Amino acid sequence: MKKIVCFYLEDCPYCHKAKRAFQELTTDSHQWSKVPIEWVEESRERPTELKNFNYYYVPTIYVGEDKVYEASPSDDYNTIKSNVLKALEQSSI
Repeated sequence: MKKIVCFYLEDCPYCHKAKRAFQELTTDSHQWSKVPIEWVEESRERPTELKNFNYYYVPTIYVGEDKVYEASPSDDYNTIKSNVLKALEQSSI
């Protein structure tokens, strides 16, 4: 399984939705509960540690080195959840 890296901000409502979607999907699936997920709080990391990642909005989800999803300000919960599902599926390939 490939590791998922999810960039977020603590006070971001879209990030809270992404965390909720990950929680729901990994709780519902024994297979996905084993996927390694690293949560990176953007404001706590040093810029040098983030330089290999290209994104503007959070949450942004990478599977391995591939960006799978970058939120847009218009994304609703269903859009976010479908992209979290996509990331989980890609991590299992």
